[in-house]
Amino acid sequence: MAAGPRATADTAPAAGAGEVEGEHIKPFTPEKAKEIIMSLQQPAIFCNMAVDWPAQHWTAEHLSEVLHGKQIRFRMGMKRTDTAPQFETTCGYVEATLEEFLTWNCDQSPLSGPFRDYDHSKFWAYADYKYFVSLFDDKTDIFEGVIWSDFGFPGRNGRESTLWIGSMGAHTPCHLDSYGCNLVFQVQGRKRWHLFPPEDTPFLYPTRIPYEESSVFSKINVVNPDLKRFPRFCKARRHMVTLNPGQVLFVPRHWWHYVESIDPVTVSINSWIELVEETSHEVNCRYLNRAVSALFDYYRTSKVVEIQALRTNREHMKKEGLNVHNHMEMEQTGGQDLSLGVVKQEAASLFGPDLVPVILTSEELPSKTGSIFEGDGKDFVGEDGEHSGKLHCTKRQRMMSKSEDASVEQNASNSNVAPSQTLISTDDLLDCLLNPQVTRIVAQLLIQGRSLWF
Repeated sequence: MAAGPRATADTAPAAGAGEVEGEHIKPFTPEKAKEIIMSLQQPAIFCNMAVDWPAQHWTAEHLSEVLHGKQIRFRMGMKRTDTAPQFETTCGYVEATLEEFLTWNCDQSPLSGPFRDYDHSKFWAYADYKYFVSLFDDKTDIFEGVIWSDFGFPGRNGRESTLWIGSMGAHTPCHLDSYGCNLVFQVQGRKRWHLFPPEDTPFLYPTRIPYEESSVFSKINVVNPDLKRFPRFCKARRHMVTLNPGQVLFVPRHWWHYVESIDPVTVSINSWIELVEETSHEVNCRYLNRAVSALFDYYRTSKVVEIQALRTNREHMKKEGLNVHNHMEMEQTGGQDLSLGVVKQEAASLFGPDLVPVILTSEELPSKTGSIFEGDGKDFVGEDGEHSGKLHCTKRQRMMSKSEDASVEQNASNSNVAPSQTLISTDDLLDCLLNPQVTRIVAQLLIQGRSLWF
């Protein structure tokens, strides 16, 4: 999904509105760009947003002059297509300057120097995760060459960025970042991104080995998967995009990605943005209170539905009373060994597990006038010629009806227990989080959840 000026011409400032003639007008204002980032649930490419950044000229050759003589750590991997991911723990490492890297990358395999043990035709090199604050510690003015404030993050520049320089074939294994979203500015060369949505996590066989605090890795080499070993991967939904120089890629939170360099030299600049940090504690508390209030509303609504179901079931039970009577008559005729458990089971099969008759049956035992479970198996005829067995059933229904009315009223009363407005404070949160029982529960969940990663 590419975001370009044609699709968003209405968001650009009007000509002459504070713009110098000939100055590039970006397709999105910082406010609009941030609004897009905050609302997007899938990756997107921003075009024409960094054409005036000084960083657009930071090719590997230019950076080798800026960092003249500075040692950089390169990760060395094999140019091969087996089914196992090349994790950082299985790679070799080299300390070298950018000049030495460029010489080696020109297929001039040196007989000496840091790359002497790595044949360029068989290996790739990757200077990844290079933090600006460490790399340019004596050239802090270079931070201003990256202008993330154009995306609605005031004051964010190269200081909060990392530099990535690689040769063809250099890549990062498929992983998700455990916090924040990504903005990636492609400076030189092209990179191919393989992305998978967070919902596909079960299909990517996540693992915390090798352990990295900010990353969760996939056990799969997504460009050459072993489907016999990882059959669920065939259900994963792959999103592929080639990022070209001058473009900025937005990767939403917890999207899986595998990134590979497909040109002889690639340079990109990355910034992780934790969107939660943009929200104040007060706003978070308001969200929490709304969530709790919504839960109470759901609780009250569920109780109303439950009460309505009880009343409906009671009416249904009255209509089916004759069937109940006949069923009990058969049990009486068959002998006196009818137990309370059998009555509960039969009532449950007729009316469902939420009906009260099972409970009320136990309340009616024993009866002053003789229970329907007692006697010689014959019905008694009263003065009006009506069978007493049927009379007992009618009385039973009336008692059940009264008991259900009481239960309904009790449920209605309970449904009003929840407060109409909840107020959760910072102290409430701390009391909850520091509670020893909460700590114990969290520890148990962590232990139980380990199967998700192994």
